[in-house]
Formats: sequence, C-alpha cells, structure tokens
Amino acid sequence: MKRTLSTLAGLAALLLAGTAQAEDVAVLTPYISSVATNEMVETFKADAAAKGWTVNVVDTRGDFQQLASRVEDVTNAGVKAIVLVSVDPNQIADQVAAAAEKKIPVIALDGAVAPGVVANITTDNFALGTILSDYLFKQLGNKGNIVKFFHSAHPGVRQRELALDKALESHPDIKVIAEHYVQVPGPIDNARLAMETFIRQHGAEINGVWAAWDEPAIGALLAQQSDAPDAKMIIAGIDGNPQAVELIKQCTNLVATVRQDFPGIAKAAVAEIGNVLEGKPVSKQEIFVDATVVDRESLGVTCGQ
Repeated sequence: MKRTLSTLAGLAALLLAGTAQAEDVAVLTPYISSVATNEMVETFKADAAAKGWTVNVVDTRGDFQQLASRVEDVTNAGVKAIVLVSVDPNQIADQVAAAAEKKIPVIALDGAVAPGVVANITTDNFALGTILSDYLFKQLGNKGNIVKFFHSAHPGVRQRELALDKALESHPDIKVIAEHYVQVPGPIDNARLAMETFIRQHGAEINGVWAAWDEPAIGALLAQQSDAPDAKMIIAGIDGNPQAVELIKQCTNLVATVRQDFPGIAKAAVAEIGNVLEGKPVSKQEIFVDATVVDRESLGVTCGQ
C-alpha cells in the first residue's frame, strides 16, 4: 500500500509539473485543515482570480518532506510566484533557494523571514502571545496554575510560546503545571485527549488554559465540559476562529481569543505579489497586520454568575 501511494504521489507531481502554466501562482501549505490557514488561502484565491491569475493549491497534510518535494515541482514547472502559508521557509531552505535562483518570488503568509523569501506577511506573533498571556493572567488575578498547548513547528506559534515564557518571567505566581505539543492535523481531538489526562492528573488545581491557537482551546473546552463540567478554569486562545467566537458568546469557559486579520494578510500578499510581478519592490520584507481581542465584552455578551 505504501508503495502504491508513493507511486501515485509521484505521478501527481509529474502531472503538476507538466501542466502548470507560466501565469500560475502556486500556494502550498501543510495545514489546509486549519480554519485560519484555509481562510487565508480562500481569500488569496478570490483576490488572485480578480487579477486573472490561476492559483494552484497544494496541501501536504502536515508532511514537510512532501512539501519540499512539491515546492521543487512547482519551481520546475516555472510558476510566476510561490506562496507558502503557515510554513517556516527555513525548514525547506534548499527548495526556497532553488526557486529564488530561478527568479521565482517566494512569499510567506503567517510564516517567517528567511533567505530567498521576498516578504513575510503576518501578525506580530510575539505580540499575539503577549496579548493572550496578559489577558489570561489578568483574568486569573495574576496568580494560578495554567496548562499550555503549543506547536513549535509553526514559526508564528513558536513566537507566541516565547512571548508566554517572557510573560511568565514577570508573573512568578503563574505556574505552568502541564503542557502539550499539539499534533496537526487533528488539533481539536489531540488537545481534548491531552486535556482529559491533565484533568485526571491535576483536577481543580487547573485555573487556566493558554492555547497558542483556537483549535487546542476548543479541544481543552470539550474535555472540561465532559470531565470537569463545574470547573471554573479560564480558557483563551488566538486566531478568532468562528467556532471559538461562538463558544465565547455561549458563555462557556472559553472566554477570549485574539483575532488575526487573515483576509487582510491574504489581500496584502496579493498586492505585494502584483507589485513584484510588475518589477516593483515589496513595501517591506516583513509586513505586520493588526490583531484585536475578542471576548464577551467586545461581543456585547453578558453572562450570569
């Protein structure tokens, strides 16, 4: 079975390389199942179509080896631009360098600055982590035990984690008593299972949950609702996932998210690529888009005590 799947993947790659047109823009990500990533990709496709571009989307479902291979494929196919979404380009440095050598601009969305990358368009992820940490700590009265959900493979999420570490330095009464590296794809279920274990181990000692993005926050909430329905723990995440926002409205233990402007990131990418294809420079190598806190107050929701 593995040999058959490998053969099919190889045939698909060859077919892509043989049929790509010079006006194509290739969008590649290992995380299309993520709500945030998908929102960026869909917005990019719509805005790119308005410019008459043909967009080919490749999802490698968490497989970075395949991602590297597919970047090689689209580079050899002679696409006009390569867009990496929710990827650290440093993890596929050789492939990015090969594209740059062929004068194919590589743009990162929610990624990182790296050699060969023309621009990275994102939110200031360290600032996101700081906003989340400060909000959660304030809700806890700057004292208590928290659970941490993270995913260091994503460059932006790693910056959020580093921001938490920095915030903890100035809040000695906040303790991380459990942490979990969330598996992707499937972050909600993976976080739920981990949180069930943490609840069995620590019970009422858990005062809060710091989730580096909303899917783990949702998974932690599901575990809390099923295994500790009376718990007062406070859960917060990042991204502004519509499901998370709805759960905040419902007055659950998920009380806040830090909303990134994902459509804004994608629109900025289309504008920058358009400039590059016209021979103009990008406005900056790293372009930040603003973020805002979404909580019960901002949503106008009043919850009973």
